[in-house]
Amino acid sequence: MTATLDLDRLTGTTGAVVEGIDLRTLTSDEVEAVEAALLEHLVLLFPGQGLEPAEQLEFGRRLGELDPAPFGRRHPDHPELTVVDQVAPKGEGTDAWHSDNTFRPEPPRFTMLQAVVLPETGGDTCWSNMYEAYEALSAPTRRFLDGLTATHDLTKMLALAIERGHSDADLDELRAQYPPEHHPVVRTHPDTGRKALFVNGNFTTRIDQLSDAESRRVLDLLVEHVKTPDFQCRYRWAEGTVALWDNRCVQHYAVPDYESRRTMHRVTIRGDRPV
Repeated sequence: MTATLDLDRLTGTTGAVVEGIDLRTLTSDEVEAVEAALLEHLVLLFPGQGLEPAEQLEFGRRLGELDPAPFGRRHPDHPELTVVDQVAPKGEGTDAWHSDNTFRPEPPRFTMLQAVVLPETGGDTCWSNMYEAYEALSAPTRRFLDGLTATHDLTKMLALAIERGHSDADLDELRAQYPPEHHPVVRTHPDTGRKALFVNGNFTTRIDQLSDAESRRVLDLLVEHVKTPDFQCRYRWAEGTVALWDNRCVQHYAVPDYESRRTMHRVTIRGDRPV
């Protein structure tokens, strides 16, 4: 029998805070309950966890195979854990609505983020529900988008990470290793069967079936549409809080309203193939 979680919903559409559990000691039933709650609420917040890097990775492994991004700072003792360490975040890419690593053939299924060091004020994260974003489009627009594919490319974000000192990767080498991928503009979630928008401003470069001019205008419309507050939740972090979200149907945005150090530990879980 699946365990019951103590949930407090953040909004009517997106997000829930989970109290009263320790991610280090979950039973198999509780892990199943977390995954079920994630399918329903899309984003889960677990306050007061304070996981050590090895403990965060172990919880990640209970959710699936770990699949870290090929660029970004790695933890010196745990290379499967990405360290997001920022002081001046404006324009570094986390302050744009996006899904993680959609340039991969199998974009991450889940993303897990833990707050390690926080500024005195600011540094909230927002999440946007891509089911709701798709369903809020007019019926003719949904019909137009269904069946289209889009190109996802790491070039822009990798070049920015190198420029800002967050990666020492070789741009040409990684571009050769990870050529552009083509994913549906509207993705059908493999577990829920619901349709979700699957384009984002960081990695999606064009819609394949359209002319360049048409693609720019449609992508601009969709990227702006994702920003609608109706689809979103926002959370104020405390150190030791862990966030877990479904990268297949959620985009996120880190608010860049701080000028002191903010350090987060990120773990990503390998996704589904085919998208």
